[in-house]
Amino acid sequence: MPIECRKTDEAVSSLTPLQYQVTQEAATEPAFRNRFWDNKSAGIYVDIVSGEPLFASTDKYDSRSGWPSFTVPIDPANVVLKTDREYGMVRTEVRSANGNSHLGHVFDDGPVEQGGLRYCINSAALRFIAVDDLEKEGYGDFRSLFTNEESTR
Repeated sequence: MPIECRKTDEAVSSLTPLQYQVTQEAATEPAFRNRFWDNKSAGIYVDIVSGEPLFASTDKYDSRSGWPSFTVPIDPANVVLKTDREYGMVRTEVRSANGNSHLGHVFDDGPVEQGGLRYCINSAALRFIAVDDLEKEGYGDFRSLFTNEESTR
């Protein structure tokens, strides 16, 4: 990883109440009323607590769910999948590997041509880094995920 990605007390204490509820207590933010559900900018999404690179805009799509949805993580080692039996359902929870932040859930109703998965992620668990800011923010290694055309959008 280009920068040290780990959970710190300082990072957790700087979260907004909603970010804390989502990442530390496994809450879910409202659909269609969150920061990134309709973000079309080029860049990467990192764990708001640890800074782990999680998803790229190149793998984001409109699932019409009201939350940011992705077909794959940037690096599968940065996410942990756990069985979630809350609310009388069996789902697969997505957590960040180093930050142990609750991110959302993964479902098998994503685009078939891209593997069939839908990582349905809470915006409150994410920080977006625009492609033109990758180097400045310490994520320059991920520049290769984007074409020059995407960096000018």
